[in-house]
Amino acid sequence: MRLSKFFLYLVLIVFAIFYLLPIYVILTTSLKSFSEVSLRSMWKLPKSISLDSFIIAWKGNPSKGLKGLSQNFMNSIYLVIPATIISSFLGSMNGYVFAKWKFRYSDTLFSIIIFGMFIPYQSVLIPMVQVLQKLRLYGSIPGLVFVHCVYGIPIATLIFRNYYASIPTEILEAARIDGAGFLSIYNRMILPVSMPGFAVVMIWQFTSIWNDFLFGLIVAQKPSIQPITVALNNLAGSYFVEWNIQMAGALLTAIPPLIIYIFLGRYFMRGLLAGSLAGT
Repeated sequence: MRLSKFFLYLVLIVFAIFYLLPIYVILTTSLKSFSEVSLRSMWKLPKSISLDSFIIAWKGNPSKGLKGLSQNFMNSIYLVIPATIISSFLGSMNGYVFAKWKFRYSDTLFSIIIFGMFIPYQSVLIPMVQVLQKLRLYGSIPGLVFVHCVYGIPIATLIFRNYYASIPTEILEAARIDGAGFLSIYNRMILPVSMPGFAVVMIWQFTSIWNDFLFGLIVAQKPSIQPITVALNNLAGSYFVEWNIQMAGALLTAIPPLIIYIFLGRYFMRGLLAGSLAGT
């Protein structure tokens, strides 16, 4: 029994090392000067630790035509916070409706909404741009917020519907008899017990929106309003790539999602398990 556990832990450690190797390379490369960066020495530790790559990646280098990530970092903050909150609340109300307020063709409508999860982004780019132009949101951060809210509704609705299925319907029917309406039941009975579901949806939405590249590239025309993922791609020089700066920029870009998962990962797993059990 002990021998089997030893081999199990050994296999897990080997897989953990394998998956952490890219992070090791990114970290060591970002701490090197450009003269030390090469394929032959990519596995070696830096001879001297230098933070110049992080400073250039954040502030930029005007002499080389490189723009830093500081402004685009704030653009992503302005984008991800409202988009995450709005899509989570819309998904919560949709999940509440489809779980507890059955009406004619509700299952069909729910299936149509869920089908939106499987529509490739590339197939809707042209009509999406046309709609944003009609709404005068194209080329703006509010336009990006609108797009991510729309695309976040299907997965948010699915998660909340499964989560709300565990709430006894008899309690809601008793509240209706007492005269409580749709919003009153939602605010007083559904919302207070929704925190695990919100933890899952908001973490999922935050990371998905933060890591998005395609919508940020297409919808945000001007570099001044592009999210950080698009700006990271622009860190590459015109003639050659300074990999130490690129790696430093990648680490700076990855910090917010890492913080979210490090401190809130346990709530994500609890909420995900609660939703999966509720749907059974």
